[in-house]
Amino acid sequence: MKISQPLIHSIIQRIATGPDLSKNIDFEEAKACMLSILRGEINEVQTAIFLIALRMKRETREESKGILAAILCESDQQQVIVDNLVDLGDPYSGYSRSIPISSFLPPLLAELGLPTIIHGLDSVSPKYGLTHRHINEALGLNINNSTKQAKARLEDNSIGWSYIDQENYCQGLHNLVPLRNQIIKRSVINTVETLIGPMRGKKTHSILGYVHKPYPPIYAHLVTASGMDTSLLVRGVEGGVIPSLRQKGLMISYQGLVEQDKVDIDPKLLDIYQDTRAISFPSGLNVYSDIKALADYTVKLGKSALSGEKGLFYDGLVLAASLILWHTRKASSLVEAACITRAALDSGKVLSRL
Repeated sequence: MKISQPLIHSIIQRIATGPDLSKNIDFEEAKACMLSILRGEINEVQTAIFLIALRMKRETREESKGILAAILCESDQQQVIVDNLVDLGDPYSGYSRSIPISSFLPPLLAELGLPTIIHGLDSVSPKYGLTHRHINEALGLNINNSTKQAKARLEDNSIGWSYIDQENYCQGLHNLVPLRNQIIKRSVINTVETLIGPMRGKKTHSILGYVHKPYPPIYAHLVTASGMDTSLLVRGVEGGVIPSLRQKGLMISYQGLVEQDKVDIDPKLLDIYQDTRAISFPSGLNVYSDIKALADYTVKLGKSALSGEKGLFYDGLVLAASLILWHTRKASSLVEAACITRAALDSGKVLSRL
């Protein structure tokens, strides 16, 4: 349904009336408006006002679900013939201060019997950081896999993982990147784009990072609305899925909307003893001028960790993979999961999946 100009005017008038008088819109209005945006039927000025006004008044759960529903309608989604599929939903705006260890989780999880999809794009506000696309490109891998190519990789037992770019599963959403960069600040798109799940297994597990405490139940509702089966919310470094390596964190496991477990993550219980929470960017390198150098540096560290070299990167992989093995019930405890993960890393077999 093409949204009428009177309706978009009405929506903007209601949501953009200041902090006290702005009114919420319902699921169907949010979905219709976002569909028209994705199809290029609403001009950029109105689109920007719509996104900014929603953020300024704070999006309701129904508004976020409507926007996600519209994006799902416009996305190419593939059914993958695997029992359990892990969907890693790291922030698309990337990392601006620390090395994204999570880029190397997919081949590790695949070796552990969990086919894994990771997705993203080149660069977007607000961080314009180091992204999984940059790192996969530095690995020499195809960063322009179609959804069918990604499906084939996931179903290939010798590979079992894939990166897929937003441009190749939702072109309409990717077309908004230049406008999002002009808006500068986060919008509801930043919240929902990690939940699209372009690949679906018989059972699909969404792994998400968060920073602010109110987000886990919000994400659980959105994951369920997207059609994925379970979610693991990890309070991670820079909003990603890797917890701090130095101090206790928190993870919350959901089956649908039902909270199953809320667990304090203590790295020391998994024999991880580090003085820093993450791997900082090398001195003299930054995301504004040294993306390629940072990606190459990450690849060097990642390959060493996958070959069994101990250190921060290795411990980050052990910690994150253990949480996911436990969440997906591939291990009965975090300690057992850590032992299984270390054995896989120490074998050096994960490298053959790159």
